[in-house]
Amino acid sequence: MTSQRQDQHPVADDTEVHIRFLAAEESSVLVDLIRESYGDTYDAEWVYHPEQIAHRINTNTLRSAIGHLSDGTILGHMALMVEETTERVMHAGVAVVRDAARGHHVFERLKRFAAQWATEAGYLGIFSEATAAHPYSQKANIALGAHETGFLLGWIPSTVSNNAAIDPDAHRQSVALFYLKLNSGDNRPMFVPERHRAIVRSILEASGLHGEIISASSEINIVDESVLSVEEKEDHNSAVIHVEVPGLDFSRVVEQIRQEQIDVKGRDAVYLDMPLQIPQTQVVLQQQDPDLSFSFAGIFPNRERNGDVLRLQSFGGVDLQTADIVTASEHGKELLDYVLNDLR
Repeated sequence: MTSQRQDQHPVADDTEVHIRFLAAEESSVLVDLIRESYGDTYDAEWVYHPEQIAHRINTNTLRSAIGHLSDGTILGHMALMVEETTERVMHAGVAVVRDAARGHHVFERLKRFAAQWATEAGYLGIFSEATAAHPYSQKANIALGAHETGFLLGWIPSTVSNNAAIDPDAHRQSVALFYLKLNSGDNRPMFVPERHRAIVRSILEASGLHGEIISASSEINIVDESVLSVEEKEDHNSAVIHVEVPGLDFSRVVEQIRQEQIDVKGRDAVYLDMPLQIPQTQVVLQQQDPDLSFSFAGIFPNRERNGDVLRLQSFGGVDLQTADIVTASEHGKELLDYVLNDLR
Protein backbone atom coordinates (compact mmCIF):
# COMPACT_ATOMS: atom_id res chain seq x y z
CA MET A 1 0.00 0.00 0.00
CA THR A 2 1.36 3.40 -1.00
CA SER A 3 0.72 6.54 1.02
CA GLN A 4 1.13 10.16 -0.05
CA ARG A 5 1.21 13.29 2.08
CA GLN A 6 -0.74 16.33 0.94
CA ASP A 7 1.29 19.16 2.51
CA GLN A 8 4.66 18.97 0.75
CA HIS A 9 5.94 21.28 -1.98
CA PRO A 10 6.36 19.35 -5.27
CA VAL A 11 9.90 18.66 -6.47
CA ALA A 12 10.88 20.50 -9.65
CA ASP A 13 10.89 18.34 -12.79
CA ASP A 14 14.63 18.78 -13.34
CA THR A 15 15.59 17.83 -9.76
CA GLU A 16 17.70 14.68 -9.52
CA VAL A 17 16.28 11.92 -7.36
CA HIS A 18 18.71 9.36 -5.90
CA ILE A 19 17.61 5.76 -5.21
CA ARG A 20 19.59 3.57 -2.79
CA PHE A 21 19.24 1.12 0.07
CA LEU A 22 18.91 2.39 3.63
CA ALA A 23 21.78 1.58 6.01
CA ALA A 24 20.99 -0.02 9.38
CA GLU A 25 22.05 3.12 11.26
CA GLU A 26 19.51 5.16 9.26
CA SER A 27 16.52 3.13 10.48
CA SER A 28 14.87 6.15 12.10
CA VAL A 29 14.28 7.54 8.57
CA LEU A 30 11.66 4.85 7.98
CA VAL A 31 10.08 5.40 11.40
CA ASP A 32 9.72 9.12 10.67
CA LEU A 33 8.15 8.47 7.26
CA ILE A 34 5.62 6.04 8.68
CA ARG A 35 4.66 8.39 11.52
CA GLU A 36 4.29 11.29 9.09
CA SER A 37 1.92 9.38 6.84
CA TYR A 38 0.13 7.02 9.21
CA GLY A 39 0.58 8.35 12.72
CA ASP A 40 0.30 5.32 15.00
CA THR A 41 -2.11 3.40 12.74
CA TYR A 42 0.26 1.42 10.49
CA ASP A 43 -0.52 -2.30 10.84
CA ALA A 44 3.04 -3.60 11.36
CA GLU A 45 4.47 -2.80 14.76
CA TRP A 46 8.14 -3.31 13.83
CA VAL A 47 8.21 -0.22 11.57
CA TYR A 48 8.00 1.97 14.70
CA HIS A 49 11.17 0.50 16.26
CA PRO A 50 14.54 1.53 14.75
CA GLU A 51 16.35 -1.32 16.50
CA GLN A 52 14.04 -3.90 14.91
CA ILE A 53 14.46 -2.34 11.48
CA ALA A 54 18.24 -2.32 11.92
CA HIS A 55 18.22 -5.96 13.00
CA ARG A 56 16.31 -6.97 9.87
CA ILE A 57 18.71 -5.04 7.64
CA ASN A 58 21.74 -6.55 9.36
CA THR A 59 20.37 -10.09 9.05
CA ASN A 60 19.55 -9.60 5.34
CA THR A 61 15.82 -10.20 5.77
CA LEU A 62 15.06 -6.57 4.84
CA ARG A 63 16.27 -4.41 1.97
CA SER A 64 14.94 -0.92 2.55
CA ALA A 65 15.01 1.23 -0.62
CA ILE A 66 14.67 5.02 -0.36
CA GLY A 67 14.47 7.87 -2.82
CA HIS A 68 15.98 11.20 -1.79
CA LEU A 69 17.19 14.54 -3.14
CA SER A 70 20.81 15.65 -3.18
CA ASP A 71 20.23 17.61 0.03
CA GLY A 72 19.05 14.43 1.77
CA THR A 73 15.30 15.14 1.66
CA ILE A 74 13.52 11.78 1.69
CA LEU A 75 10.81 11.36 -0.94
CA GLY A 76 9.76 7.75 -0.54
CA HIS A 77 10.46 4.25 0.70
CA MET A 78 9.79 0.64 -0.29
CA ALA A 79 10.96 -2.57 1.38
CA LEU A 80 11.92 -6.01 0.09
CA MET A 81 11.42 -8.65 2.77
CA VAL A 82 11.92 -12.36 3.42
CA GLU A 83 11.32 -14.41 6.55
CA GLU A 84 14.32 -16.66 5.89
CA THR A 85 17.40 -15.86 3.81
CA THR A 86 16.94 -19.15 1.91
CA GLU A 87 13.68 -18.00 0.31
CA ARG A 88 13.68 -17.43 -3.46
CA VAL A 89 10.68 -15.09 -3.63
CA MET A 90 10.62 -11.70 -1.90
CA HIS A 91 7.74 -9.63 -0.57
CA ALA A 92 7.57 -5.92 -1.41
CA GLY A 93 5.77 -3.62 1.01
CA VAL A 94 5.96 -0.72 3.48
CA ALA A 95 5.66 1.67 0.55
CA VAL A 96 5.38 5.36 1.45
CA VAL A 97 5.70 8.19 -1.08
CA ARG A 98 5.55 11.82 0.05
CA ASP A 99 3.38 14.20 -1.92
CA ALA A 100 6.47 16.23 -2.84
CA ALA A 101 7.48 13.39 -5.17
CA ARG A 102 4.45 13.73 -7.45
CA GLY A 103 5.30 13.44 -11.13
CA HIS A 104 8.61 11.68 -10.52
CA HIS A 105 7.24 8.12 -10.45
CA VAL A 106 9.16 7.52 -7.22
CA PHE A 107 7.26 4.37 -6.25
CA GLU A 108 7.87 2.85 -9.68
CA ARG A 109 11.54 3.85 -9.56
CA LEU A 110 11.98 2.41 -6.08
CA LYS A 111 10.47 -0.90 -7.12
CA ARG A 112 12.45 -1.00 -10.37
CA PHE A 113 15.66 -0.41 -8.41
CA ALA A 114 14.74 -3.14 -5.92
CA ALA A 115 13.68 -5.54 -8.68
CA GLN A 116 16.98 -5.10 -10.51
CA TRP A 117 18.88 -5.93 -7.34
CA ALA A 118 16.66 -8.96 -6.64
CA THR A 119 17.08 -10.19 -10.22
CA GLU A 120 20.86 -10.02 -10.00
CA ALA A 121 20.70 -11.72 -6.58
CA GLY A 122 18.92 -14.68 -8.19
CA TYR A 123 15.44 -14.33 -6.73
CA LEU A 124 12.61 -15.81 -8.79
CA GLY A 125 10.16 -12.99 -8.20
CA ILE A 126 8.51 -10.40 -5.97
CA PHE A 127 4.96 -10.46 -4.68
CA SER A 128 3.20 -7.47 -3.18
CA GLU A 129 -0.15 -5.95 -2.29
CA ALA A 130 -1.48 -2.77 -3.88
CA THR A 131 -4.48 -0.88 -2.59
CA ALA A 132 -7.62 -1.48 -4.63
CA ALA A 133 -9.04 1.92 -3.64
CA HIS A 134 -7.30 3.61 -6.59
CA PRO A 135 -5.38 2.42 -9.69
CA TYR A 136 -2.10 4.35 -9.26
CA SER A 137 0.03 1.82 -7.40
CA GLN A 138 -1.56 -0.96 -9.44
CA LYS A 139 -0.50 0.81 -12.64
CA ALA A 140 3.03 1.21 -11.29
CA ASN A 141 3.21 -2.54 -10.70
CA ILE A 142 1.89 -3.29 -14.17
CA ALA A 143 4.39 -0.86 -15.72
CA LEU A 144 7.17 -2.97 -14.18
CA GLY A 145 5.73 -6.19 -15.63
CA ALA A 146 3.84 -7.45 -12.57
CA HIS A 147 0.40 -9.06 -12.84
CA GLU A 148 -2.54 -9.61 -10.52
CA THR A 149 -2.87 -12.99 -8.80
CA GLY A 150 -5.80 -12.26 -6.51
CA PHE A 151 -7.81 -9.77 -4.47
CA LEU A 152 -7.86 -9.83 -0.67
CA LEU A 153 -11.18 -8.27 0.20
CA GLY A 154 -11.20 -6.24 3.41
CA TRP A 155 -7.49 -6.89 4.04
CA ILE A 156 -6.62 -3.39 5.34
CA PRO A 157 -8.37 -2.64 8.65
CA SER A 158 -10.42 0.52 9.01
CA THR A 159 -8.06 1.72 11.75
CA VAL A 160 -5.27 2.29 9.20
CA SER A 161 -5.25 5.87 7.96
CA ASN A 162 -2.72 7.28 5.50
CA ASN A 163 -3.19 10.88 6.56
CA ALA A 164 -2.12 10.38 10.19
CA ALA A 165 -5.69 11.00 11.36
CA ILE A 166 -8.60 8.65 11.92
CA ASP A 167 -11.28 8.92 9.23
CA PRO A 168 -14.73 8.75 10.85
CA ASP A 169 -16.08 7.14 7.67
CA ALA A 170 -13.23 4.64 7.40
CA HIS A 171 -13.95 1.07 6.36
CA ARG A 172 -11.88 -2.00 5.62
CA GLN A 173 -10.14 -1.71 2.26
CA SER A 174 -9.19 -4.38 -0.25
CA VAL A 175 -5.85 -5.04 -1.92
CA ALA A 176 -4.77 -6.57 -5.20
CA LEU A 177 -2.09 -9.24 -5.03
CA PHE A 178 0.69 -8.83 -7.62
CA TYR A 179 3.55 -11.06 -8.73
CA LEU A 180 6.57 -9.76 -10.62
CA LYS A 181 8.55 -12.56 -12.27
CA LEU A 182 12.32 -11.93 -12.24
CA ASN A 183 14.07 -15.21 -13.10
CA SER A 184 12.98 -18.58 -14.46
CA GLY A 185 12.70 -21.56 -12.14
CA ASP A 186 11.39 -25.09 -12.13
CA ASN A 187 7.64 -25.47 -12.46
CA ARG A 188 6.07 -26.61 -9.20
CA PRO A 189 3.07 -28.95 -9.17
CA MET A 190 -0.24 -27.31 -8.32
CA PHE A 191 -3.15 -29.48 -7.21
CA VAL A 192 -6.04 -27.08 -7.82
CA PRO A 193 -9.69 -28.06 -7.17
CA GLU A 194 -11.67 -28.36 -10.39
CA ARG A 195 -13.93 -25.38 -9.64
CA HIS A 196 -11.05 -22.90 -9.61
CA ARG A 197 -8.84 -24.39 -12.32
CA ALA A 198 -9.79 -22.02 -15.13
CA ILE A 199 -9.07 -18.86 -13.14
CA VAL A 200 -5.83 -20.28 -11.69
CA ARG A 201 -4.69 -21.24 -15.17
CA SER A 202 -5.40 -17.66 -16.28
CA ILE A 203 -3.35 -16.32 -13.36
CA LEU A 204 -0.41 -18.58 -14.17
CA GLU A 205 -0.43 -17.57 -17.83
CA ALA A 206 -0.56 -13.86 -17.03
CA SER A 207 1.88 -13.72 -14.11
CA GLY A 208 4.54 -16.28 -15.02
CA LEU A 209 4.29 -17.96 -11.61
CA HIS A 210 6.26 -21.19 -11.74
CA GLY A 211 3.41 -23.66 -11.48
CA GLU A 212 1.88 -26.51 -13.45
CA ILE A 213 -1.67 -27.64 -12.76
CA ILE A 214 -1.88 -31.43 -12.45
CA SER A 215 -4.60 -33.80 -11.27
CA ALA A 216 -4.39 -35.78 -8.08
CA SER A 217 -4.73 -39.52 -8.11
CA SER A 218 -8.13 -40.78 -7.01
CA GLU A 219 -6.30 -43.22 -4.73
CA ILE A 220 -4.53 -40.55 -2.68
CA ASN A 221 -4.69 -41.23 1.06
CA ILE A 222 -6.55 -38.67 3.19
CA VAL A 223 -5.61 -38.58 6.88
CA ASP A 224 -8.32 -38.50 9.53
CA GLU A 225 -7.22 -35.30 11.26
CA SER A 226 -6.14 -32.11 9.50
CA VAL A 227 -2.81 -30.50 10.34
CA LEU A 228 -3.17 -26.72 10.56
CA SER A 229 -2.43 -23.65 12.66
CA VAL A 230 -4.17 -20.32 13.26
CA GLU A 231 -2.38 -16.98 13.02
CA GLU A 232 -4.35 -14.27 14.80
CA LYS A 233 -3.56 -10.86 13.35
CA GLU A 234 -4.58 -8.48 16.12
CA ASP A 235 -3.48 -5.40 14.16
CA HIS A 236 -5.75 -6.46 11.27
CA ASN A 237 -8.60 -7.79 13.44
CA SER A 238 -8.42 -10.89 11.29
CA ALA A 239 -7.03 -14.41 11.33
CA VAL A 240 -5.30 -16.70 8.85
CA ILE A 241 -5.74 -20.46 8.97
CA HIS A 242 -2.56 -22.08 7.63
CA VAL A 243 -3.27 -25.63 6.47
CA GLU A 244 -0.37 -28.05 6.17
CA VAL A 245 -2.36 -31.21 5.44
CA PRO A 246 -6.18 -31.26 5.05
CA GLY A 247 -7.91 -34.34 6.45
CA LEU A 248 -11.33 -35.97 6.56
CA ASP A 249 -12.33 -33.58 9.36
CA PHE A 250 -11.29 -30.52 7.35
CA SER A 251 -14.58 -28.69 6.79
CA ARG A 252 -15.78 -29.33 10.34
CA VAL A 253 -12.55 -28.08 11.94
CA VAL A 254 -12.21 -25.06 9.65
CA GLU A 255 -15.82 -23.99 10.18
CA GLN A 256 -15.37 -24.35 13.93
CA ILE A 257 -12.31 -22.07 13.82
CA ARG A 258 -14.14 -19.59 11.60
CA GLN A 259 -17.08 -19.37 14.00
CA GLU A 260 -14.78 -18.93 16.99
CA GLN A 261 -12.83 -16.14 15.28
CA ILE A 262 -15.84 -14.26 13.90
CA ASP A 263 -18.66 -14.98 16.35
CA VAL A 264 -16.70 -15.21 19.61
CA LYS A 265 -13.63 -13.01 19.05
CA GLY A 266 -15.32 -10.54 16.71
CA ARG A 267 -12.84 -10.80 13.83
CA ASP A 268 -13.82 -8.99 10.65
CA ALA A 269 -12.22 -11.54 8.35
CA VAL A 270 -10.75 -15.04 8.29
CA TYR A 271 -8.45 -16.18 5.47
CA LEU A 272 -7.70 -19.80 4.66
CA ASP A 273 -4.38 -20.83 3.05
CA MET A 274 -4.30 -24.19 1.29
CA PRO A 275 -0.96 -25.70 0.16
CA LEU A 276 -1.06 -26.28 -3.59
CA GLN A 277 1.95 -28.60 -3.71
CA ILE A 278 0.14 -31.56 -2.14
CA PRO A 279 -2.65 -33.57 -3.84
CA GLN A 280 -4.76 -33.71 -0.68
CA THR A 281 -5.69 -30.05 -1.22
CA GLN A 282 -7.43 -30.80 -4.50
CA VAL A 283 -9.15 -33.96 -3.28
CA VAL A 284 -10.38 -32.58 0.05
CA LEU A 285 -11.61 -29.27 -1.37
CA GLN A 286 -13.50 -31.00 -4.16
CA GLN A 287 -15.16 -33.29 -1.62
CA GLN A 288 -15.87 -30.77 1.13
CA ASP A 289 -16.11 -27.37 -0.64
CA PRO A 290 -19.94 -27.15 -0.35
CA ASP A 291 -19.58 -27.26 3.45
CA LEU A 292 -17.19 -24.28 3.63
CA SER A 293 -18.15 -20.63 4.14
CA PHE A 294 -15.09 -19.46 2.20
CA SER A 295 -14.68 -18.02 -1.30
CA PHE A 296 -11.78 -17.61 -3.73
CA ALA A 297 -9.23 -14.83 -3.07
CA GLY A 298 -6.20 -15.79 -5.19
CA ILE A 299 -2.91 -17.65 -5.29
CA PHE A 300 0.54 -16.48 -4.29
CA PRO A 301 3.95 -17.75 -3.19
CA ASN A 302 3.57 -17.66 0.58
CA ARG A 303 6.79 -16.46 2.21
CA GLU A 304 5.72 -17.85 5.59
CA ARG A 305 4.79 -21.32 4.33
CA ASN A 306 6.67 -23.52 1.88
CA GLY A 307 5.38 -23.30 -1.70
CA ASP A 308 2.36 -21.67 -3.29
CA VAL A 309 -0.98 -21.37 -1.55
CA LEU A 310 -4.57 -21.04 -2.63
CA ARG A 311 -6.09 -18.38 -0.39
CA LEU A 312 -9.80 -18.41 0.42
CA GLN A 313 -11.61 -15.75 2.45
CA SER A 314 -14.62 -15.38 4.72
CA PHE A 315 -16.15 -12.38 6.52
CA GLY A 316 -18.31 -11.47 9.47
CA GLY A 317 -20.78 -8.60 9.45
CA VAL A 318 -18.33 -6.16 7.87
CA ASP A 319 -19.00 -3.64 5.09
CA LEU A 320 -16.54 -4.54 2.32
CA GLN A 321 -17.75 -1.78 -0.05
CA THR A 322 -16.75 -3.86 -3.07
CA ALA A 323 -18.30 -1.34 -5.46
CA ASP A 324 -15.37 1.00 -4.69
CA ILE A 325 -12.70 -1.50 -5.81
CA VAL A 326 -10.87 -0.45 -8.99
CA THR A 327 -8.54 -2.35 -11.31
CA ALA A 328 -5.84 -1.26 -13.75
CA SER A 329 -5.85 -4.04 -16.37
CA GLU A 330 -8.24 -6.31 -18.24
CA HIS A 331 -6.77 -9.35 -16.48
CA GLY A 332 -7.31 -7.61 -13.14
CA LYS A 333 -10.93 -6.85 -14.00
CA GLU A 334 -11.64 -10.46 -14.99
CA LEU A 335 -9.97 -11.72 -11.81
CA LEU A 336 -11.88 -9.29 -9.59
CA ASP A 337 -15.17 -10.31 -11.25
CA TYR A 338 -14.38 -13.93 -10.43
CA VAL A 339 -13.51 -13.10 -6.81
CA LEU A 340 -16.71 -11.10 -6.30
CA ASN A 341 -18.92 -13.67 -8.03
CA ASP A 342 -17.45 -16.45 -5.90
CA LEU A 343 -18.06 -14.33 -2.79
CA ARG A 344 -21.74 -14.11 -3.69
